Amino acid sequence: MSDATADMEDPSEEKGKKPGKMRFVIWIVLALVGAGGGFFATQMGLIPGGSSDHAEEVTEVDHGEDLSGIAFVELEPIVISVVDNGRSRHLRFRGQLEVPMEAKGDVEKVMPRVIDVLNGYLRALEVGDLEHPMVLPRMRAQMLRRIQIVVGRERVRDLLIMDFVLS
Repeated sequence: MSDATADMEDPSEEKGKKPGKMRFVIWIVLALVGAGGGFFATQMGLIPGGSSDHAEEVTEVDHGEDLSGIAFVELEPIVISVVDNGRSRHLRFRGQLEVPMEAKGDVEKVMPRVIDVLNGYLRALEVGDLEHPMVLPRMRAQMLRRIQIVVGRERVRDLLIMDFVLS
């Protein structure tokens, strides 16, 4: 009886192993077919970013806008005292204005007004406002808008923040 039981166990073990091996072989074949299909589609230009015969054509490269007509006007550094739970801290700000070359003289003439506007805005801030992760882009937009109101929208293109430290 033990021989009969042993004979019955052997065929079931073999059947259990074959489907596992067969699945593995099928997965390997499918992976190779998928990789080959992806390579073919890329080479034929069906998938963007792939190399094809069409990629050999020379295209004009956009190097951005012409930078010869811009100038930068440096803002004098601003240091603001900020109170944090009875403890005095300092906010140091330094920036530059991107202006058209022909407007550089006009912007430099009204620089005291620009500094005054920035001082007023920065003094109104609280330490809690400065701890938010998106504070710099938001402050930059607010300061740029205030500067453009003083100087003129067409005279100031952008505000570049060079130094922004809370110590």
